[in-house]
Amino acid sequence: MGQIGIWQIVIVAVVVVLLFGRGKISDLMGDVAKGINSFKKGLKEEDTKVADSIDHKETETVSSTKEKSKAS
Repeated sequence: MGQIGIWQIVIVAVVVVLLFGRGKISDLMGDVAKGINSFKKGLKEEDTKVADSIDHKETETVSSTKEKSKAS
């Protein structure tokens, strides 16, 4: 009684298609895919920014260490 059967899923799917139409559902899925791709692109850009800032800090640390060793 508490389980969802295949017929309940089929009935819900048919009702959704009748309400929204196939075109709107495909448009919606396309928009979802664009959103996911945009999110992934944003994560990659953020990772690149973080990696660049870490590289920059490491370069500054190495430069300051070399300058200190030359001064000694």
